Amino acid sequence: MAVLNLTAARLLELFKGLLPRGRVWPREVGSDMERALAGLVPTYERLAARDANLLTDAFPATAFELLPEWEFSLGLPDPCAGEAPTLQQRRAQVVARLTARGGQSVPYMIERAARLGYEVTVREYAPARLGVMRFGDRMQGPEWAHVWAIRAPATTITPFRFGLSSFGERFRTWGNDVLECELRAVTPAHTILLFQYI
Repeated sequence: MAVLNLTAARLLELFKGLLPRGRVWPREVGSDMERALAGLVPTYERLAARDANLLTDAFPATAFELLPEWEFSLGLPDPCAGEAPTLQQRRAQVVARLTARGGQSVPYMIERAARLGYEVTVREYAPARLGVMRFGDRMQGPEWAHVWAIRAPATTITPFRFGLSSFGERFRTWGNDVLECELRAVTPAHTILLFQYI
């Protein structure tokens, strides 16, 4: 969608075009009416620029000023994600929560992590069974039928990126706090989730 770019000169012409007809409403360059309108247009130019910014800020993936509003409506920032996640991570959390459709499958968990900016794999465990086990394998009890693990890099680096990051942030941040926080929140209640960092 194209954003209207209204400059002070263009607004002055538009305002002059809206004036009623007659000798009392002169449109000539340098007239008192034009000078009066010229005093008003900088305010309207600033407001038009702010309106255009609102269109960008209204979408959670590009929000900056309205990001706290999006976070508040979704119960963010979540204390388990740490004190100050980056702007990229905050936006990713908002988008991930808004677009989550729910699920308990392995592909859903991998997709959820990917939306947060993490590349993971999932390992599912099972109880020990004869015919499936090999010599030397661990003997796992029946409770292992409900255990699964997220395998992720030991250190996930989120680099500073122009357009996505905010000035004042670090050039790189490390950690998997956001991943653990978000996936623990959607873990099925009857299962045990492990995190294995490789």
